Amino acid sequence: HSKGNEQNVFDRVDFQFTNADSVHLNAGYTRSWFQNPDSFDALASNQDQRAQIKTYNVAPTWTHLFSTSTLLNVGFFARHDQFNYYPSANPLADVSATATQQRKLTNLGLRSDLSYVKGIHNVKMGATFEHTLLTEDFSLGLTDPTINSPCLVANAAGDLVGSGDTSLTDPSQCQAAGLQPNDGSVMNPPPAVPAFIPILGCVDLTRPTPAAGDGCTTAQSVLFGFHGRGDVREIALYLQDTITKGNWSFNVGVRGDLYRGLTKESQIEPRAGISYNLKPSNTVMRVSYARILETPFNENLVVASVTGNPFLDAIFGGSSGPIRAGQRNEFHAGLQQAFGRYLVVDGDYLWKYTHNAYDFSDLLNTPIFFPIGWHNSKISGFNARVSVPIFHGFTVLTVMGHASARYFQPQVGGLGTSDGPVFRIDHDQNFQQTTHLQYQPWKRGPWMAFNWRYDSGLVAGAVPFAADTTTPVDLTGLSADQQMQAGLFCGSVFPTLSAPLVTCDPSLYGSTRLKIPAPGTENDDHNPPRVAPRHLFDASVGDDDLFHGDHYKWSLRLTVINLTNKTALYNFLSTFSGTHFVTPRSYTAELGFHF
Repeated sequence: HSKGNEQNVFDRVDFQFTNADSVHLNAGYTRSWFQNPDSFDALASNQDQRAQIKTYNVAPTWTHLFSTSTLLNVGFFARHDQFNYYPSANPLADVSATATQQRKLTNLGLRSDLSYVKGIHNVKMGATFEHTLLTEDFSLGLTDPTINSPCLVANAAGDLVGSGDTSLTDPSQCQAAGLQPNDGSVMNPPPAVPAFIPILGCVDLTRPTPAAGDGCTTAQSVLFGFHGRGDVREIALYLQDTITKGNWSFNVGVRGDLYRGLTKESQIEPRAGISYNLKPSNTVMRVSYARILETPFNENLVVASVTGNPFLDAIFGGSSGPIRAGQRNEFHAGLQQAFGRYLVVDGDYLWKYTHNAYDFSDLLNTPIFFPIGWHNSKISGFNARVSVPIFHGFTVLTVMGHASARYFQPQVGGLGTSDGPVFRIDHDQNFQQTTHLQYQPWKRGPWMAFNWRYDSGLVAGAVPFAADTTTPVDLTGLSADQQMQAGLFCGSVFPTLSAPLVTCDPSLYGSTRLKIPAPGTENDDHNPPRVAPRHLFDASVGDDDLFHGDHYKWSLRLTVINLTNKTALYNFLSTFSGTHFVTPRSYTAELGFHF
């Protein structure tokens, strides 16, 4: 269940009226339709969810040359994005919850900049105005009777979990059925199972007739519907000057942002950078600083900013209020070193300190995701590029990096009121690198290439771990399918769809696809679970000019992705995107005509 198609159309038109005036037009349209990939348990229930994305953009620009030193650009842009998500025809075929979504975003704007070059100065000033129109519609219903069950039953591990008996609609009915009421009393439910929320009974499609005490407006359970609209206006003014003096280069500037969205913010943002070219040793050193106003993500920003909605408050335990813009201090330090004509090394280290740092959350594990804000974040890391220019037809390029992404609670914006210790988001990775080798024996002939990629593993915070060396690991928080995706095992026993793992002795617990901390050593900040390290290899051959044409050229490329057909996770239960495996071995043939 992973078919799809995509269409793209793009065109650029350039027209010069006079030696001083010209017009440029960029226009594009793209449409994609695809089935949402099913997990094994979703296949068993005949889940059939699909999505469609449509985007068009138009951006004309007028350019006027006042003189050899002064240039003016004035442009307009319009972009429209529409995302539709379709549930299964039978809502109860959708695992855990059924959802439909229609989200629209229209971005209109004007921009203008004036460039002036004189002597050691290269000055640029400009302004941008944007108006973004947001429309959000979605509906949601529960399709798993255990998610908001009024009664509790002991599972195989001895934990109290939601009962799947759909005839029970109120905690008062539980004792007569030999079950425990899910009323939030001292001994039950356990922390992993929230107490029964009456208002959610109104959208529980597995229990068509809600209890009278649920407070529903209809006699039958129905989908929860949301409709929201929002306008976001932004104005930015900036002035910068690049000053070149001898081996020195200075970049100084200031930017002012005025944000008028669902919240109101404004900020003056200075920027400065300096670099020095040490020519005798072919060395360039650079440092920079920027103050940045981080405006909230627009995707489902309206629902994220809702307060006082009984349904949403019941799910998330309240709201932290509308999402405010973030304030960031960003620092860079870099070095470029050339070793003759044969090797160039270029590296940067960066630090980003942000107040009101953004992340994403979702609505009951559905594709309805939305932005949230944390108190602050500290992101740092390096990236480096090592390249060997073409030498007798042979070239090498290596890029590598490290990213530390630490987020500090409490939550300060969006749906939810979370608080707790420091944690790392799933973009955090200790090391990754990609090496590309290519050989072309002669300039107008075929070439061959080889890629090697290594990833040390992203954070996978949803994985169960051993709290100590004696307490059995409770694995009932993951479904059988999720356990299989994670490659979990207990000694020589692996889960199946019909026989998931329940508990496991810490000494026997492990995973073939995840790196789980040793018993008693897990720490969300300093030692979180991660995806297991992996090596991937690709190969390709091609010819960029098959028939050695002058005005018309044919090209051919053959590519093999994942040569060894390695099975590995890219991420696991990511809030934003779920679980993804790396691409299995695949073959691609590409024939091109260039004119």
